[in-house]
Parts: sequence; C-alpha cells; structure tokens
Amino acid sequence: MENLPSPTQWAIPFFIITVALEWWWSRKNTKIRYETKDAFTSMALGTGNVVSGFLTGGFVLALSLWAYEHRFFDIELSWQNLLWVVPVAFVLDDFAYYWFHRTAHRVRWFWASHVIHHSSEHYNLTTALRQTWTGFFALSFIFSLPLFFLGFPPALVFFLSGLNLVYQYWIHTEAIDRMPRWFEAVMNTPSHHRVHHATNPRYLDSNYAGVFIIWDKMFGTYEPETDAENIQYGIIKNLNSFNLLWAAFHEWIGIAKDLWSAPWRHKINYLIKPPGWSHDGSRESSETIKARWAEQEKEAWQNMTSSSSAAAPPAAQPRDG
Repeated sequence: MENLPSPTQWAIPFFIITVALEWWWSRKNTKIRYETKDAFTSMALGTGNVVSGFLTGGFVLALSLWAYEHRFFDIELSWQNLLWVVPVAFVLDDFAYYWFHRTAHRVRWFWASHVIHHSSEHYNLTTALRQTWTGFFALSFIFSLPLFFLGFPPALVFFLSGLNLVYQYWIHTEAIDRMPRWFEAVMNTPSHHRVHHATNPRYLDSNYAGVFIIWDKMFGTYEPETDAENIQYGIIKNLNSFNLLWAAFHEWIGIAKDLWSAPWRHKINYLIKPPGWSHDGSRESSETIKARWAEQEKEAWQNMTSSSSAAAPPAAQPRDG
C-alpha cells in the first residue's frame, strides 16, 4: 500500500493534452470560452498547489498516521476483502469530500482557501487546475481523519482521494452538454458542476458533490441546470485581476482586515460565519442573495398570475329554464 502512485501526478500529461484539445476546439466552438491570461493564471495556481503539497505533505502524512494508530477497527487489505474494502473506502471518502466542500462554502475560514478554485470567470478544463495554495493552513485535511480512525490505511485513502480529484477534472467544461439520464441521476457531471460554479442567485450553494451527485439529492443541496438562464461564473465580487498572489491570498487578507477592525464580540464570527457575513449587515452572503432572489421570483409569479386572472373573460353563465 505504501507504493501506491499519486493519481493526480500520473494524470498531468492527460491534463496537458486535454487542455490543448479543448483550447483548440474553442477556436471552432464559440460556446467554449477561453481567455488566455485567465487560463495561464489557473495553470500557474495549479502548479503552486503542487508545490505547496510537497512542502506540507509530510505534516499531513504524520497526522494521518497518528490517527491510524488510534484506529477503532483493523481493516485488513487482503485479496479476500479487497473487493469490498476499496469501494467502501471510495464512497466514504467521497462522502467526506461532500461535507468538506459544503463547509468550504459555508464557513469563511475554509472558504478563504477554497475560493481560489471559484475565482475564474470562465469555465473550462483549466479551471479544474485552479487549486488552493493554503489548504494545509486552512486545515482542510481534517475531513479525512474519520477514515483513518475507522481503520482505512492512509496510503489507500490518499490514493482514492487522488482518484476523486482526477474524476472531477473532466466535469469542468462547457464542451459537454448533458450525459445520459441514468448517469446524471447518480454521478456528478459537467451540467451539475456548472451549476456549482455559477454566481446566478438560483444556483448559489448547490451541487457540492465530488463524484456522486446523490449526496446533494440526499441532503437538499441539489439544483438542476436550466436552459432558461445563462450561467455567470466566478465569485460574488470578482477579482478583476490575474495577479497570482492576489488570487491565492485575497480572502485571507480580507479576513485579517475584518479581524483588525471588528468589535471584539464579533471577531470570531468573521471566521466561522458564511462568506459575506458582516456584524452590521452591510454585506450580503450567498444565502441572503438567494433568499432575496426567491422572494422576487415569488412576487413576479404572483403578479403574473393575478394579471392573467384579471385579463381572462368572465366565465359563461348557465342558461335559465
């Protein structure tokens, strides 16, 4: 198990080839949008993620081994049980990813690291490579600890987590419209994940899945893509910059400023409340934006139905006799 390869490193040639193919196809298909500076920023951020992983990987491994030493069960990896251990570990790892991902959007501390991935205003395969430099600092790895305590070997969990990330690469594209219905019902797809990257109010805080979209359907965070509305990508307040350092650290800088200026009784909330929360209500979170949009939609529907009723001719009256 200690000699398992890193799926993400092995997939790098595949990433390069498919990005080149998608970029070439975007020259012929206007639906696929590429912006050169944005694409290079995404790839540079991905390179920085690999470097930061090398620098902090030893600490994550040490912590995972400590958790594994205190495991509740001994899960033996033999040929007899390999066929059930690996699938179970993969599903549990994806379940853990769902909760990490959902938390990363709902708790500002984790969002400060994850926001890098959402900061592009374009949606193509290079967006998948736009990864954080501060995942270790944000303690994102703690969501995998339950698997080690359960008794799954760290090497297996890291390998399966890598497979999970490689799977998510191909869903970052506008080149694929919809997959077959049976596939869309269970698996995460480009259609589902475009919703997740959208800033349209109807789509906010939706589709956190890694591999299996069933988690969103189970926990009420699923939203289907609709053809009635063009998707806008990015974050609520876009960076308007291709500066790597600003992309990597802008939210941490924002947190530092808020902690410096906020009253003492509110400081902790700038770490644990959703992004956009403010103690004086001067900002908006995705939750308040979505709630306001839902109310406007409701009012528009009520106005439309009342207008239709008023314009309708009176109902025919029955004849006498």
